[in-house]
Parts: sequence; structure tokens; C-alpha cells
Amino acid sequence: MTGTPEQQVASLQAHYLPDVGAWLRDALADSAPDINRLLRYHMGWEDAEGSPTPSEGGKALRPLLCLTACELAGGDWRRALPAAAALELVHNFSLVHDDIQDRDVTRRGRETLWSVWGVPAALSGGNAMRVIADRTLAKLESSGLPPAAVMRASAELNQRYLEMIEGQYLDMAFEQRERVTVAEYLDMIGRKTGALFESAMFLGALVANEDPGQAHAFGACGRRIGVAFQVRDDYLGVWGDRAKTLKPLTDIQRKKKSLPLVYLLEAGSEEDRAWLQEAHRDDEVSGPNVKRILLLLDRLGARGYVTRTAEACASEAVALAGALGLPAGRQRTLEAIAAYCVQRDR
Repeated sequence: MTGTPEQQVASLQAHYLPDVGAWLRDALADSAPDINRLLRYHMGWEDAEGSPTPSEGGKALRPLLCLTACELAGGDWRRALPAAAALELVHNFSLVHDDIQDRDVTRRGRETLWSVWGVPAALSGGNAMRVIADRTLAKLESSGLPPAAVMRASAELNQRYLEMIEGQYLDMAFEQRERVTVAEYLDMIGRKTGALFESAMFLGALVANEDPGQAHAFGACGRRIGVAFQVRDDYLGVWGDRAKTLKPLTDIQRKKKSLPLVYLLEAGSEEDRAWLQEAHRDDEVSGPNVKRILLLLDRLGARGYVTRTAEACASEAVALAGALGLPAGRQRTLEAIAAYCVQRDR
């Protein structure tokens, strides 16, 4: 596989995601019609009136990592499709609930599920998606995986999305605190984002050869990729092109304690912190205050710090992949995915 990291990831998406999409549509088709309508809207398949839309949702990196890990570990990636689909369903269940908790009214350039149908309906839709994910994962047995391995896969996914929920709780708790350390923040995103990336690579490798030891090694690589992905997301939330990120407000305007702001709170002066606390008294940070925060971040070199942090996490992932003893071509595939996570612009 050749080309830029973005081109290589696009090639993997073209290779795997049509089959993942088919599994997702089949999985959701069994839900009750009213619930199915909500889920199809959230997945980006239909608009609020039920008409088909050209969008296929998000980047689907979790299923992509799952299927890539399966193939890199020497397995037939098609056998891992139930796990890949289950991961995407768990991820989307979390997005439905996150949007409610964060009161976000847009996602992927259109209204969020709760802002169209209300909180009770959206909660029901998110809960249904999580149960459908569990049911989908159980279909690994029909792909030839022994029952004991299916149970191990189920235990892994449950543990990681419990971690993901814990991470979301910590993220919300941090918003109520004046100070959050960088170490605390990185631990939180290791849970909120890294855990499901870890599960993706663990499940793919487990399906390939049923070796828990190798699966955990792949999973460790996945967690570091997930942290790198989230740190880059934090970069884009402050300095990204909103026409590409499709976010109506920057993280500064939303007062979100993403890594740039956490770094400012840790590295800035007491005067800076006191002023920032005052600037955060309003529901949304005003234009002049946004400019001042950006100047403070520039003075501290925050843009470079965030970039280096993402690159360091990606390098750790590559080093962990190197310890797996993969052939050079397979190693380069993981290197490309890690590089994409820290270079992407959306």
C-alpha cells in the first residue's frame, strides 16, 4: 500500500467499509420501526423526514482498525465483521448520549438526534443501539469463532465501553473544576477515546487466531492510536478549519477543557488563570476573549505542544506495533494509520 497516510486510510476504508455498512444496516433493520427511524437518522442514512441522504456518517476508524488488526494478525477480516459493526454501534450509542449530556445541537453538519426528536426519544435510541451492538457481536459465533472466544470478545467490549462511559463522566466532571492537570486529562481521554480503539484492535486480533496475549498486544497499540486521534481532535477544535470540521463553535467558545486549555491552565501564570476564570462566567466565551485566549496559547507555544503530544502517542503506538514482529508491509499499514490520526484536518 502506497501514498500519503490519508490516501492509505482511504484505501482501507474503500476495502472494508462497504461490508461494514451492510452489516450495520442489517443489524438496525431488526429494530422497531419508530426506533429504526431514529437510528437511521443518527447514522446519517436518512434525513428527519425519512428520505435517503448521501452521507454515510463518520470516519468509521474503529471498525477499520478492527478489520485491519484481524488481517495483520493473519486472519480473514470478513470473520471479524460482526465485531467491527458492533464497535461502530457502541461508538454511535455513545455519541447520542454525549450530545445530550453536552447539549450539542449539531453533529457532522446537521442537527443532533435529541435536538430533532427530544431527549427521551434520543435516550431510547441510544440505549437500543447499545443492545443491538451486543446482539451483533454475538454473531461472531456464526463466523466460526468458538463460544469461549466469543465470550472473551464480549467481556472485552463490555469492559472497554464501561471505560468509555467512565471517561465521559470524567470529561463532564472536569468542566466543573477550575483546574485539571495534563496527566488527568490524558488519563481521561485514554478512557473516553482510547478504550474503544483498544477494543477494536484486540477484537480483530482475537478473531484472527484466538490468542489473548497477541490480542492484548494489538489492543495496547490501539489505545495509543486512540489517544493520538483525540489529541489531534483537540487541536482541530481550536485551530481547525470549521468548514472541514463542521463544528459551529470552537472549543474555546464552548469553554471545553480540551488539551490546549488544560495546558494553558497548567503552564500559564496565576494572573492568566484568574482572568480565564472570569472569562468563563458567561455561557459562551465572547469574541474579544477568544482572541486573548488564542494569544495566551500562542505565547505558551500550545499549538506545538499539542502537536508534539499527538505525535508522541502515535510514535508509542508504532513502537508497540513493532514489538509484534509483523512483516514490514503490515507494519507500514499501522504506521500509516497512526500518521493519519495526527495529520488529519477533519
